[in-house]
Amino acid sequence: MRQRSPAADPVPHDSVAAAAPPATWLEAEPGGIAEQLALDEALLEEAHEGVRTATVVRTWMAAEHAVVLGSSSRAADELDLDACAAHGVRVLRRPSGGLSVVLGPGCLMWSVVTHHPAGPPPIDALHAAMLAPLAAALRAAGRDVVRRGSSDLAIGHGAGGLKISGNALRVRRHGVLYHGTLLDAFDLGLIGRVLRHPPREPDYRAGRPHGAFVTNLGLGAARLTAAVRAAFNAERAATDWPRDRVTRLVRDRYTDASWTHRLP
Repeated sequence: MRQRSPAADPVPHDSVAAAAPPATWLEAEPGGIAEQLALDEALLEEAHEGVRTATVVRTWMAAEHAVVLGSSSRAADELDLDACAAHGVRVLRRPSGGLSVVLGPGCLMWSVVTHHPAGPPPIDALHAAMLAPLAAALRAAGRDVVRRGSSDLAIGHGAGGLKISGNALRVRRHGVLYHGTLLDAFDLGLIGRVLRHPPREPDYRAGRPHGAFVTNLGLGAARLTAAVRAAFNAERAATDWPRDRVTRLVRDRYTDASWTHRLP
């Protein structure tokens, strides 16, 4: 199935957008989930090699449900594979770290790829540079979103905060891929049906099961996309994307079972 990047409302010209240098908004339709994951890695390759030096920002939404393992995730520790099969949920693996996520209709995916000719900043600085402006843009859109843990966004402070976004990154010598989820109108019950309780968790989760820990933003894909564009000042639209790299990565990794299941 093809994924469609939701149409965006006009990007607000406010302090959120003004905080970041101009970035490129990429409008690309590479295909299904495997192709979307491959596009993130292909853009990272280009940033690392200096082929593409401008920051690239994009969003997309899957037309089907899937679980995406982190690069070092062990499926047996994080997934109920029988439940995935019973619910028709595909299993794939992404190039970045972190734990497994469930995506599909109602979950907006966002990605930012940055070029760093002198080398990337420390990991904590990268988390802050990505999550602080996005949280501010979501607050401007009407939701009380704050950063929690190292790489989550949530609604509410204190022990009762509800997660709306989990994020991960991959760092290369001259490029960084930062990407994640934004729960908006997702089937939250599916998360608990196909994911086990995670092997590690941020303190604010306090052992809560998935159903008591996550919530939807309810803003709509267009408003969420506009918030992502505003957060990273992504005004300049582009449609060129590395098709040959994506084709290679899909063939060699993202549709290869030995890549997806290399850690049982």
